[in-house]
Amino acid sequence: MKLSPLARRRLTNFRSNARAFWSLIIFLILFTLSLFAEFISNDKPLLVKYQNSYYFPIFQFYPETAFGGDFRTEAIYRDIEVQCLIRSGGSDLCWDDPGATLADAADGEINGQDIVQGWLIWPLIPYSFDTVNDLGRAAPSPPDSDHWLGTDDTARDVLARVIYGFRLSINFTIVVTLATSIIGVASGVVQGFFGGAIDLFFQRLIELWGSTPSLYIIIIVAAIWQMDFWLLAFLMTLFGWTALVGVVRAESLRARNLEYIRAARALGLSSTAIMFRHVLPNAMVATLTLLPFIITGVIGSLAALDYLGFGLPSSGPSLGELTLQAKRNLQAPWLGFTAFFTFAIMLSLLVFIFEGVRDAFDPRKVFE
Repeated sequence: MKLSPLARRRLTNFRSNARAFWSLIIFLILFTLSLFAEFISNDKPLLVKYQNSYYFPIFQFYPETAFGGDFRTEAIYRDIEVQCLIRSGGSDLCWDDPGATLADAADGEINGQDIVQGWLIWPLIPYSFDTVNDLGRAAPSPPDSDHWLGTDDTARDVLARVIYGFRLSINFTIVVTLATSIIGVASGVVQGFFGGAIDLFFQRLIELWGSTPSLYIIIIVAAIWQMDFWLLAFLMTLFGWTALVGVVRAESLRARNLEYIRAARALGLSSTAIMFRHVLPNAMVATLTLLPFIITGVIGSLAALDYLGFGLPSSGPSLGELTLQAKRNLQAPWLGFTAFFTFAIMLSLLVFIFEGVRDAFDPRKVFE
């Protein structure tokens, strides 16, 4: 696809900003890895070979009976009995002494016979965000070779929760930021371009809407319904769309009286085409200036609501809930350090990226 000269100039300006460019590269790597969190951190194996057949537990449900067990519920692959059944091909010895049989199977034989018929390929981190581990000691436990960032107070792996929590926070932020930006920018352009009674009505509406105690509304809704991803995103959008209206309205009020806008009107161009083809591009710099604050505000609001217990369910991979655990378990400093560095790295990368995007769209900024 051939880029216009303006797009090439903006892309060149962004690449020339080394801090923004490398922040984008690092962020894309981290976010892409988090999209495949199930393949990196999971309590189900990636691939199972059992009696010359191959199984993919990540994609499909397999009962324990599929591997020679007794239960029709999903196989718990971390159980030593299930691992023994898979590696030994369903040997009855697994019910007598699964530990010894599993050790023999790992050595390639059972009772002196080479009858090992199966194996399991595990993810890099063999725990999911909700896996409760049998530590044999008190939780939270410090980092070790099995749990690289330790465990929380319910014996769940902290690194697994960070990976899933990072993905959840970014996906939530993308949804809310896109929705609030579309509504806010469209409202600001309409207000500024038409002015008059439309502008006056929207301004009074924004004043009333802005005085609504959004936190109380979210708490009330959380008390009535079970909060989930989309309900919380809807509520955040409902009270967050006004953030961009002011700057877009001001740019539209300034731009609507410029000569080229008058020329477009004289040529018979429709109001919609003028607004979104000519007026809106002038408001993009001001819009992009506020985007880092909106994004960091959404991430902070989600973490704060989870911290207070009014956000997403506590069983989910919440970074705010991890922060709450750090506050409750001061004797476990690894929880606090993990929460702090996760937020610091994530927010810093996003701010640097959007600073570069803002400067790339600013015609007054030219990088060497």
